[in-house]
Formats: sequence, C-alpha cells, structure tokens
Amino acid sequence: MSFIIRVIVNALALWLAAYLVSGIEVTTSDTTETILVFLGLGLIFGVVNAVIKPIVKTVGCLFYALTLGLIGLVVNALLFLLTEWIAGLFGLPIEIDGFWPAFWGAIVVGIISWLASLFLPDGKDD
Repeated sequence: MSFIIRVIVNALALWLAAYLVSGIEVTTSDTTETILVFLGLGLIFGVVNAVIKPIVKTVGCLFYALTLGLIGLVVNALLFLLTEWIAGLFGLPIEIDGFWPAFWGAIVVGIISWLASLFLPDGKDD
C-alpha cells in the first residue's frame, strides 16, 4: 500500500512541477489521459529514484561531501531528465526544455515529496 501512495504522491508532485515550472510540458487531450500519464510518470520517477539514486550517491559520495550535498540538486535534475527520457520510450507525452527546467522541477518534486513524508506513513511501522 505504501508503494501505491508513493506513486500517487510522485504523480501529484510531478503535476505541480509541470504546472509551476515553465519548460516542463505534459500534453494530453482529456482528464483521464492526464491522470494516467502522471501516474505513469510517478511510477517511472519512483523507480528511477529507488534504483539509480542510491548507486549515484554511493559512487559519488566524495562529491556529496565536498559540495556539502549541493551536488544532490544536480543529480536530482539529471534523474528528472532521465525520467523524461524513459517516459518517452513508453510514449508518455512529457517534454523538459533543458537542464534548468529539470533543476527547478526536481526542487518542486523534492519539496512536495518531503512535505508528504511528514504526513504519510513510511511503511516501517509494521
């Protein structure tokens, strides 16, 4: 159940990022398609963050230490761009116009995910 909640939170955060950040466009024709696209994006984003982010953090731990964690902002933007690329392979209509929209979009998604983690159970209390 926690996984489904995380996908929904990711989908809402990605929708908010697309709404707030110019340069992130999701083109759909109706509400149902919009919901399905953002759920798909939330799933892809969650898998990318669960699989690739720990590897990058482990390999680049020296850079994290040297930059006091600021490299994490760049890594999040690059993972956001990777999510766009993978979504394109599945035919999901998202377009990010370069690094800076991905950077700001990743910050929006990060803030929303952090806020959600304050209020949602993490599944470790079982």
